[in-house]
Amino acid sequence: MRSMIFKMERPGLVEEGQKITVTEGVLPSNYYYTIDPSLAMSPNIPFRDRLISREGVVTKVEENERGYYVTAAFDEEEVGQ
Repeated sequence: MRSMIFKMERPGLVEEGQKITVTEGVLPSNYYYTIDPSLAMSPNIPFRDRLISREGVVTKVEENERGYYVTAAFDEEEVGQ
């Protein structure tokens, strides 16, 4: 399993255990991923760490001083292993 953290702007948009799909965006030197329909966004991901799976499961939703964060697990091997 591979996990990825997404930044969410408001609480309650997703919940733990929820199945999600992500859309891949491309920048000149990175990818980024958005939980559909535009609920949360990943940080920029280097090309070598591209996410293969487009479906995952939310494993954690948390709030800290910087905002709301969603951790999702995807059924694929960690890059570099």
